[in-house]
Amino acid sequence: MQTRTLTTPRGWTLRVLAPLLAAMLGLLLFPWANTAQAHGSVISPASRSYGCWERWGNDHLNPAMQQQDPMCWQAFQRNPNTMWNWMSLFRENLRGQFQQNISNGNLCSAGDAQGGLASSLDEVGAWRTTSIRNTFTIDLYDQASHGADYIQVYVTRQGYDPTREPLGWDDLELVTQTGRYPNQQHYVVNNVNAPGRTGHHVVYTIWQASHLDQTYFICSDVNFTS
Repeated sequence: MQTRTLTTPRGWTLRVLAPLLAAMLGLLLFPWANTAQAHGSVISPASRSYGCWERWGNDHLNPAMQQQDPMCWQAFQRNPNTMWNWMSLFRENLRGQFQQNISNGNLCSAGDAQGGLASSLDEVGAWRTTSIRNTFTIDLYDQASHGADYIQVYVTRQGYDPTREPLGWDDLELVTQTGRYPNQQHYVVNNVNAPGRTGHHVVYTIWQASHLDQTYFICSDVNFTS
């Protein structure tokens, strides 16, 4: 975290200190708050939590975020640990029964996993996008090298509007399912093909880790430019 001298009025200083104190309290309240380094997530195209952390992690108290990146702003206000633990959004012991255990409207939070750690990621709005073509690559970073039994990549159907509609299973089309990956830190899925899409969509990645029945659910906002 960067150290900055505040020369603002006292009222603004208090508004800055409040989220900082909330973040510190969150680290005490949530047992997984220091476990982000033990897991992984999609870094390209950036997941919602990783993108917010990448853009604002060193400047998360900047009030300009509210205007420049309002969806990240609401996420930081609700729970800064969503971003500090961007690698930790998983569920255990689902036995592949994903749709039965994660309800529509709660896909990006993995069904309010980890005590609601990432509930803010389900919010509907103009999330920042990564521009990609209809054939693209997924880069999933696994700091702990758990391995992967498989990775599934879904993309929202043409006509779905992420800025107005919560994400449901019926909005998604499975476009790729991989085989196994050995224990390593990057699982790259090449030549993911989602034809017929233009504009803002959601790429939904499901990573089934190999070390135990642990599954990660990841929303990435993209803009198809082809």
